[in-house]
Amino acid sequence: MTSSEPVGITAFGCGQDEAAQFRELAPRFGMTPTITKSAVSKDNVHLASGNRCISVGHKTRITAATLRALSRVGVSYISTRSIGYDHIDVDCADRIGISVQNISYSPDGVADYTVMMLLMAVRHAKSTVRRADAYDYRLHDVRGKELRDLTVGVVGTGRIGTAVRERLRAFGCRMLAYGNRAGASGASGASCDEVSLDELLRSSDVVTLHAPLNSETHHLLDRERIQRMKPGAFVVNTGRGALIDTVALVEALEDGRLGGVALDVVEGEEGVFYADRRHTPIDSKPLLRLQEMPNAFISPHTAYYTDRALIETVENSITNCLEFERRNQHV
Repeated sequence: MTSSEPVGITAFGCGQDEAAQFRELAPRFGMTPTITKSAVSKDNVHLASGNRCISVGHKTRITAATLRALSRVGVSYISTRSIGYDHIDVDCADRIGISVQNISYSPDGVADYTVMMLLMAVRHAKSTVRRADAYDYRLHDVRGKELRDLTVGVVGTGRIGTAVRERLRAFGCRMLAYGNRAGASGASGASCDEVSLDELLRSSDVVTLHAPLNSETHHLLDRERIQRMKPGAFVVNTGRGALIDTVALVEALEDGRLGGVALDVVEGEEGVFYADRRHTPIDSKPLLRLQEMPNAFISPHTAYYTDRALIETVENSITNCLEFERRNQHV
């Protein structure tokens, strides 16, 4: 590639709004986009022919077979339009010479949504709204809690965890943090004690999860750790579903050990979230059970979904691809 040659990018898995952003932004950066609403698969890799860079969404897993097919048509770089990249077989990509990079976007949307879910959990909003929708306007059997009386444990000390703590500071609650980034508690300016995970679980009235998903954090909240939590505690998860052992979580809700949960992500959400499943059976028994529970609020992986995040996600995916091309223009 020389500086005068056009640079191509294939964007897979684009919704209508994402496609519009790619059409508007890519030419500004000197890139020619090929856009499809279909997620990348071994059957449609031909759409990337001639382009070394592709952009993908987080909603569909990218398997080793798909990666090998991409490599055969000349793809050497994948930009995922997400912070997490657990949906991509990164080890396989590395072995066959495909670079994988995530993007960053403002943490504010997820942080705002997290605080909303946290408040809904401790105020029993699901039951209240359900009753009101059925014209039952009696007060809830259990009173809500005020955040200033609670200890909130934030698991994950990255940008989103920090933004959550900044927001919670205004509520006057005590905050604990667990993470692997030194100095995180001071980074936000919020009063927050950094403690071990065990101490956080024992002491927190609410635990909110913002850790990345990897081999070390898979089932970070397993049956044993859930049993160590403060009786009646609440769990909020806007990170990744597999941070929690969902079967153990359901059991803890059923036996009354936990006070409630608010989950924007759930194990086994692939193929369920982002689809209209009103008339199609859902195989995930834990998800179905959670949906039935009055103290389990579920939303379909939507915390990130804001106007600002959409623009930043597409723009950063394009610039990542462009930087890759610049670094490798003489290769």
